[in-house]
Amino acid sequence: MMKSVYDLTAKALNGGQINFEDYKDKVLLIVNTASECGFTPQYEGLEVLNKNHKSEGLEVLGFPCDQFGGQEPGSEQEIASGCVMNYGVTFQMFSKIEVNGKHEHPLFSFLKSKKGSFLGKSIKWNFTKFLVDKKGKVVKRYAPTTTPEKIENDIKALL
Repeated sequence: MMKSVYDLTAKALNGGQINFEDYKDKVLLIVNTASECGFTPQYEGLEVLNKNHKSEGLEVLGFPCDQFGGQEPGSEQEIASGCVMNYGVTFQMFSKIEVNGKHEHPLFSFLKSKKGSFLGKSIKWNFTKFLVDKKGKVVKRYAPTTTPEKIENDIKALL
């Protein structure tokens, strides 16, 4: 049984394995992303948060997902180049995963077990965001419609 987010690992978009223990004492903003979604321009706001607060201990973590309307159809290479080319993304991006169902990534199982939404635990769409404090506690879940800018004060309070 997972006790914290630090018990998990995930595959980076570039293929390397990342141990979440590396993020101890950091504030995490974990987002399921998609390249062809109406919310895709949020990459820009996520990158602004990353640039403005990384030195203070924020890590933005993006997890591409193709479970909602087929909005992340590309290969990992296409996802990587699109994020960088279109939005200048420098924060950590991971391999494409599932966030719901039988094959959902253990990270999202853990996050959803700690913070459901008023519609239940499952993720309803791309760009659902989870804020995790420096101790690994899932503090808040945000709807896809909540822009990164609206989360900044919550992040600052945890930094």
